[in-house]
Amino acid sequence: MATATARHILVETEDECNQIKTTIDEGGSFEEMAKTHSKCPSGQRGGDLGSFGPGQMVKEFDDVVFSGEVGVLHGPVKTQFGYHLLEVTSRVP
Repeated sequence: MATATARHILVETEDECNQIKTTIDEGGSFEEMAKTHSKCPSGQRGGDLGSFGPGQMVKEFDDVVFSGEVGVLHGPVKTQFGYHLLEVTSRVP
């Protein structure tokens, strides 16, 4: 079974998500942005979600985590919870 590790930042609006993405793209710290802005409890861990398999996260999230490029900032990804920036930190087929 495939497994992945990822980190994310969850916010309420697409605009906020894009602003944070720009900050990170310009050299800002993902971890600090997660701690400051994420609405998910994982934000206090720098957005770290640990290791998980397919089907453990919502479909839109899984689609990116299990098919998107590793080590790249993805998003905004809209789910029922809001807008996510996410980075797949590792994936094992």
